[in-house]
Amino acid sequence: MTQPSKFSGTKPVRQLAWGLVLFLFILTISPFSPASELPSTVTRALKDAGIPLRSISVVVQSVDADQAIIRQNAQQAMNPASTMKLVTTYAALELLGPTYTWKTETLTDSPPVNGVLKGNLYLRGSGDPRLALEQFGLLLRQLHSRGVTDIDGDLILDRSAFSLPSHDPAAFDNEPLRPYNAGPDALLINLKSLSLTLQADSAQKAVAVIVETPSDDVHIDNRLLLTQEACGDWREKIRVKVDGNGIDLSGSFAASCGDKALNLSPWAADVQVEQLFRALWRELGGKLRGKVHEGLTPATAKPLIVQESPPLAEIIRDINKYSNNVMARQVFLTLAAERPATPDGARRRVKAWLAEKGLNLPELVLDNGSGLSRSERISADGLSQLLLAAWKSPVMPELMSSLPLAGYDGTLKNRLGNGTAGGRAHLKTGYLDGVRAIAGYVLDNHDKRWVVVFLINDPKFRLGKPAMDELLNWVAEH
Repeated sequence: MTQPSKFSGTKPVRQLAWGLVLFLFILTISPFSPASELPSTVTRALKDAGIPLRSISVVVQSVDADQAIIRQNAQQAMNPASTMKLVTTYAALELLGPTYTWKTETLTDSPPVNGVLKGNLYLRGSGDPRLALEQFGLLLRQLHSRGVTDIDGDLILDRSAFSLPSHDPAAFDNEPLRPYNAGPDALLINLKSLSLTLQADSAQKAVAVIVETPSDDVHIDNRLLLTQEACGDWREKIRVKVDGNGIDLSGSFAASCGDKALNLSPWAADVQVEQLFRALWRELGGKLRGKVHEGLTPATAKPLIVQESPPLAEIIRDINKYSNNVMARQVFLTLAAERPATPDGARRRVKAWLAEKGLNLPELVLDNGSGLSRSERISADGLSQLLLAAWKSPVMPELMSSLPLAGYDGTLKNRLGNGTAGGRAHLKTGYLDGVRAIAGYVLDNHDKRWVVVFLINDPKFRLGKPAMDELLNWVAEH
């Protein structure tokens, strides 16, 4: 019987040993080792900012991988600020479709005779997030071109598409005149805002105030003082007081500021629509003899004009690139399956949609879908699950193109432009008192796409930007 060589069986052992050595060597040099630790540049930036690791939630994962390469407190429920808009806009694209539109209708009790409407004019909304000044003006122009000049009855504002609790614009941050605090509205017109331009006039040593939004009978009491200070946070130096149709401006405005847009939400919804309607209708040569108030459209009313919104895919570009809270809340309510739409109905449908997709987000707390909330919660793991699912969705191109492109546009126009991630990252930003967040997709130098989510909930949140940028550039570089 042939005796086995003293060397038999040692070759596989040597191969296994060398394989283990090679594997350990690769782990040592690889920037994407299975160890889920943050890069040293990121931890150093967090340390410099005084932000502890317990205050962050981070996930980094390739779009075609089963596991993340970085998971830091990944399942910790966090306030996501405006990155919550990713949930709302992705759900809307799948549930409503990219071509979904809203319709705003004008109806009347009887047809016009010789240009005169003897009855009421009804303006019925469906929740259009972007019925801006231009679109509303076009609607009225079309109404006028159909032969309507004088309205003897009332203008009835029909908001019955939404059923909403009372809204306090001061509740969130005690800034009731800021347009981002305007509540949702089935008949939201021009984002319920009035736009003023402040113009530094050094020659006259004064501040000019230009009313950009047509408004009927608005009075501006301009008591602003022109100063030679640095412009800085100019908005904080201006005090605004509203009394009826009057807007009182006081405080200071620096000459170095040049021209600045001051956007306000000074009036209740009915008053704001009346101010705008009467001004635009008068420009067209029309007259409104009745009053303006909320009400329902009778079943017997006949349609005159239907104004259709841009498609949803275009709407969400404004929402995500510029983080528009009011528009996000409009879309969120539209998701409700029943009419009139309610916030509870919208929450139920989003959670049912997540369940159908097999996305398990037990920490998710939905409030208004915009992120302008103290109660909304999600984890980095939850947001990464959502972004990974979106990557495989037919609506992925629409969602990705709606996100700010680092260094180019939206809320990232002036960020990361000189870093490796500039032009390679589509990211939604979030910023609230105590919260800083970023979530989206990063393309690395080898054309591999990554999901990156970084949430900070900490009193020193303002100092967290360098750490976030370090992580984004680190992913892009490798």
